[in-house]
Amino acid sequence: MNVLEVCRVPPPPEAAPSAAASETSLPLTFFDLVWLRLRPVERLFFYELPNPPSFFFHSVLPKLKYSLSLTLHHFFPLSGNIKWPRHCRKPFIHYISGDGVSLTVAESNADFNILSSSDFSDAEESRLLVPDLIVSDDEASIVALQITLFPNAGFSIGITTHHAAMDGKSSTLFMKSWAYICSKLDESSSDSSLPGNLMPFFDRSVMKDSSGVAEIFSNHWSKQGEPNNRSLKWWDIKSTNQGKPIRGTFELVPSNIQKLKQIAESKLNKKVHLSTFSVTCAYMLNCLVKAEQTKQDKFLFIFAVDCRSRLDPPIPPTYFGSCVGGAKAVAETNTLLGNDGFIAALEAISDALKRFEDGGLSGAEKWMAEIQSLGKTHRFFSTAGSPRFEVYGIDFGWGRPKKVEIVSIGKTGAFSLSESRNGSGGIEIGLVLNRPEMEAFTALFHEGLASGS
Repeated sequence: MNVLEVCRVPPPPEAAPSAAASETSLPLTFFDLVWLRLRPVERLFFYELPNPPSFFFHSVLPKLKYSLSLTLHHFFPLSGNIKWPRHCRKPFIHYISGDGVSLTVAESNADFNILSSSDFSDAEESRLLVPDLIVSDDEASIVALQITLFPNAGFSIGITTHHAAMDGKSSTLFMKSWAYICSKLDESSSDSSLPGNLMPFFDRSVMKDSSGVAEIFSNHWSKQGEPNNRSLKWWDIKSTNQGKPIRGTFELVPSNIQKLKQIAESKLNKKVHLSTFSVTCAYMLNCLVKAEQTKQDKFLFIFAVDCRSRLDPPIPPTYFGSCVGGAKAVAETNTLLGNDGFIAALEAISDALKRFEDGGLSGAEKWMAEIQSLGKTHRFFSTAGSPRFEVYGIDFGWGRPKKVEIVSIGKTGAFSLSESRNGSGGIEIGLVLNRPEMEAFTALFHEGLASGS
């Protein structure tokens, strides 16, 4: 990996919103503060471009940079930082005129075709293609970007985001907006306007917190490690992937999903909503627990539920920030190790979803304490991403992505979900495991689909 340039890209001064002309602060809501010290999300987009490097440096890179600046006109808080001064009870987002997003430009001699395929690859190779956020006790950057050229093959765009500033829906909104503006640029136009469905909504006043949950969460974080520990540094979570883990990509095609739903309907003793998401996650949990032969007596599966439409009143779908609740599915591990492990996992997920039918915010003040307590005794699983984000539609003007992956699952131990890249209506799943567990998982994943059990 050869780093060619590291720069900061600010919003264009002449186009800066009046509210951001000098200095702007945004509060962090309780939805944001849940993620304050959890590791950032790293996503990677691969784009095929078999042109010579000269085309990339003369035509592609300048257009990406300029359109990024124009996009930050609409997303100017992303150029700022999360701050937590010692005299403040809660952290907040702070932007001053002149702030910019960190952009790294690099060149790699790795095999683009292998990295952008579904074949197994060294997880560390993808890690080199995403940038780090700059984090200290009292300040943390919000987003960082890296554009990497693979000469005569393609390029990648890596984005690292602070989850306390944005959830997956918001970060995808930013990428879609950047791609939209970039694809519309030509030599005679620098139009930075966005359609309504891509315009971010930053007004935090729509987020009601009559119970003071945000302050409860801030206090929780300030007590981690030592009293009054107002730090923004990442909370240390040891990954289960030790040694040299590998990355794999799996797919459930529509016929697989339909088969799983039919199996569930024939075996469930109660009526549950059989969504593509629920059967996919249940099947993944069943295979994972069997592949690693989980030793803990119970497992905890946390998955995000978008609460924008669940709040009373609902907030705009383009609300920019974190607005996801954590649904908790808990069950005995031995139920997943048995013949009906898929059904046991599905029932646990269904029960977790039912608790969100009333909006999912009851008992929100206990979220962090409950998850931390359960995490000490249960085998922890989680997801990243969503098929609803439609990441394979993010086209900057040189074609749709050849592959999109979430790199950070290598640190968090989650499995990622997106829509299938071929537009078939299936689900693409990303996974990082040590080789023995990956080989066991692969066998279980394919055997289960073939046998229909």
